[in-house]
Amino acid sequence: MTCQHSLLFLFLSGFAALYVAEICKTNLLEGTSCTFELPTKNTDKSNEIKWVHLSGDAVIHRKNRWMRKNIPGLKMEEDGSLTFESVSLKNSGRYTYTVFNKEGTQIDAGEKEIKVYANAPKPTVKINCTFGNATLTCDFGDRTDLTVSWYKEDNIIQYENNPKLLLTSAQVQENKLYSCIVSNPVSKEQSDSITVSCEGVPDPTGESVPGPRKNLFGPDFWVMVSILAGGGTLLLLLICILIICACRSCSQLKKAQTR
Repeated sequence: MTCQHSLLFLFLSGFAALYVAEICKTNLLEGTSCTFELPTKNTDKSNEIKWVHLSGDAVIHRKNRWMRKNIPGLKMEEDGSLTFESVSLKNSGRYTYTVFNKEGTQIDAGEKEIKVYANAPKPTVKINCTFGNATLTCDFGDRTDLTVSWYKEDNIIQYENNPKLLLTSAQVQENKLYSCIVSNPVSKEQSDSITVSCEGVPDPTGESVPGPRKNLFGPDFWVMVSILAGGGTLLLLLICILIICACRSCSQLKKAQTR
């Protein structure tokens, strides 16, 4: 064998080793390739080996070196292990295996289980305001395999698998960022963070919800009092001047009449 052929053989051998499917875990992401291994290696092809999917109708059966039944996407290895080329949601469930020797005596049996999940979608947060209070809804479609958790800024505030979060008017006025995360055992996604505002949103009576009320005796109030007080003083001064002028005019008129 030449040097080039040796290098090519080593490369292909290494590539084949990398391509070996992993051992199936209980929770799997859709599209994963993995293998159910038998506790004991059964390399004697004269043994009878049967895999049955209890949650479906898949049966893979090998006896006397011949495959009795093949299922697309499933493959029985030389040692009797079962390989999934790309798991799908329908592959979820329990699988039983049974192994017999040449004499027909059962030498091994057991059960394995997998749960296949799709990737979690990116959720969106919807806001509904009522009388200044807000109800946030984490929308992720009709998926039933997802758990919901709520975050305020970067801190988790609710982990009750509830797609709704209720905020009081005081919490709304804090102007904090809120987001939700949906997850399953193999993936998770977070929504964009939003600031909740209910100003100008009509309540069920048809009236707009006012914004935060300002303090009655805040700085603006005292500025207004100062302006009114100054204006009142100026008006009083003008009235006094007019009265004095009127009195002087009357006095001068009387003096002119007596002459």
